[in-house]
Amino acid sequence: MLIREATAGDWPRIWPFWHRIVAAGETYAWDPDTSEADARSLWMNPAKRVYVAEDGDGTVVASAYLTPNYGGPAARIANAGFMVDPGRAGRGTGRALAEYVLGAARADGYRGMVFNAVVETNPAVGLWASLGFTVLGTVPDAFDHPRHGRVGLHVMHRSL
Repeated sequence: MLIREATAGDWPRIWPFWHRIVAAGETYAWDPDTSEADARSLWMNPAKRVYVAEDGDGTVVASAYLTPNYGGPAARIANAGFMVDPGRAGRGTGRALAEYVLGAARADGYRGMVFNAVVETNPAVGLWASLGFTVLGTVPDAFDHPRHGRVGLHVMHRSL
């Protein structure tokens, strides 16, 4: 698997799984009806460093972004978002991409990373915990999950 910084030309290869994941309404606190143009602005924002993971034949199977979570004197705390094509789940892609992005954040001088809204039923909670993230708190009943009803949103953190 090759992990590299994304280019503008990667967006058409990210959009199909981005749309599938967000439209499912199970793991991201973004509008499931987000248009492609708005999704591109959210994900490929120039303030973010965006990465893609390609499998052996060059297919983009995952993407992530890295950005400061706060500004000013708190700008050394990172935020990131991760999406793995659901058809490629369970193959270690998410872990490999997460480890890569954590390394990039450390190399960029970030002191920690925070996730502001991790849906508590998201299977990735286990991945984040295995990578050293802890739940700082949970906002109860904050997310209307299509299968589980109201669930909480975790705020997760790890030092770098």
